[in-house]
Amino acid sequence: MVTFELERTAPLPLAEAWRRLTEWPRHGEVVPLTRVTVATPSPTHVGTVFVARSGLGPLGFDDRMEVTLWRPPSDDEPGLCRLEKRGRVVRGWAEIEVRPGPGGRSRVVWREELGVRLLPGLFDPVLVRAARFVFGRAVNRLLRME
Repeated sequence: MVTFELERTAPLPLAEAWRRLTEWPRHGEVVPLTRVTVATPSPTHVGTVFVARSGLGPLGFDDRMEVTLWRPPSDDEPGLCRLEKRGRVVRGWAEIEVRPGPGGRSRVVWREELGVRLLPGLFDPVLVRAARFVFGRAVNRLLRME
């Protein structure tokens, strides 16, 4: 397992940054070769399940996630969402935090613990670099999309 954290500041109100980061199908639009399907009825809540299918045709894997904490931002508190990764290949968790930033902007903190089944620890340095690149790019693109 590897753990990493990304931080971004976006020129968006809290609610808009939150919306852009937690509309799950949008993640499939910004992560290459990935499609996201929500398996539970809207709106998102504790217990919402969605699956990110990555790969080409039969050469792919499912990253099944469940929302275990859902606290949208309010005037008094930052927003926080925790996802548990429950797929057969990808394990771990992710947290998305959206809090007030400087000048009316939003500060986003993405924390993640990521493990890939059968991938030896020898590859952890490569995994963490690849994850920071892929997720960092995804967060940037999600925050820019309307």
